[in-house]
Amino acid sequence: MSDLVTGDAVVLGLQPARLPSRALAVLIDLVVVWAAYLLITLGLAVATASLDEAAMMAVSVASFLLVLVGAPIAVETLTHGRSLGKLAVGLRVVRDDGGPIRFRHALVRGAMGVVEILMTFGVVACIASLVSERGRRLGDVFAGTLVVRERIPTARVAAVPPPPPWLVGRFAGVDLSAVPETLWLEIRQYLTRSRELDPAVGRRLAERLADELVSRTGTPPPAGVPAEAYLAGVVAERQARDARRAFASAAAGVPGVVPGSVSLPVVAPVVASPVASPPVTSPSVASPPVVASPGVDPAVGSVVRPTGFAPPA
Repeated sequence: MSDLVTGDAVVLGLQPARLPSRALAVLIDLVVVWAAYLLITLGLAVATASLDEAAMMAVSVASFLLVLVGAPIAVETLTHGRSLGKLAVGLRVVRDDGGPIRFRHALVRGAMGVVEILMTFGVVACIASLVSERGRRLGDVFAGTLVVRERIPTARVAAVPPPPPWLVGRFAGVDLSAVPETLWLEIRQYLTRSRELDPAVGRRLAERLADELVSRTGTPPPAGVPAEAYLAGVVAERQARDARRAFASAAAGVPGVVPGSVSLPVVAPVVASPVASPPVTSPSVASPPVVASPGVDPAVGSVVRPTGFAPPA
C-alpha cells in the first residue's frame, strides 16, 4: 500500500482505502439513504393520493433523484468528502493532489455512482476498485478523486538498543553526511528487531549493513568489533549529533544566549535599608510640689535642728 504522491513528487503520507473498507462505508450510506427514501416515499404517497398517475410518477422520480442522488452529493460537498459511512469507517474523499473536494467532484462521483452502485448493485464499482492500483472506482477516475484512510494505526516505535559502553564516542570523527536516510532506516529496523531474528540470518544482515555503511563513510570499524555493535555505535553517534544540533538551534533562538553555553542572570543581593524609627519620648510625669514643713530645708531636704545660737542683730 503506497503513500499518495503529488505531481511535484511530494509524499503526502495518505494511504488509499481498499475495497473492504470502502464497501462497508457504502453499505452504511445505502442503509441510511434507503431508509430515508422509504420514509419520504410513504409520506409523499399519503400526501399525493388525490393526484393522477402522471403527477405521482413525477413526484416519485423527483424524490428518487433528490434523496438517492442529490443527498449524497450535498453531504460530500458540505463535509468535504466525509459521508456518514466514511466517517464511521475512517475514510475521506480527497483530490488527486490531496486537497478537499468541491461540488464538481461530488457531482461527478454521484452521477457515476448511480450507474456503478445503484443500477449494477455495486458490481462495476467492485471490479473497477479491484483493477485499480489505488482502489479507485470509475467515479473517482472521472472526478480526479481518491478515497484515503484518515485513521491510520500507529505502530509502536521500539527504541534502538544502546552500543557497548566502550564504543561510546569512538565514532566522533566519522563523516556521516553521505549516508542516505534509507540506509539509516534499514539499520534502525535491524537493531530494533535483531533479537527476533535467527542468529545466523541476523549476523549476515548486520554484516551486509555494516559493509554498506563503511562504503558510505569510508571508515572501517575497529578491529574485533562485531557488526551489530558497530552499527549501534554509529547510530548512537548520529543521534548524539542530532541532539547537539537541536540544542544549539534552540539556544540560538533565545536572545542573549550564546550557543554552546548557558548563562544565568546575576541577581544582586537585596540589602534591607534601615528604617528610621521615630524618637521615643517617655511621658513626662509631673513631680508633686515640694511643701516646706517646719524644720525642713526645701533645697537640702534634711531636717534642720536648732543649735541655740542666735545671730547678732
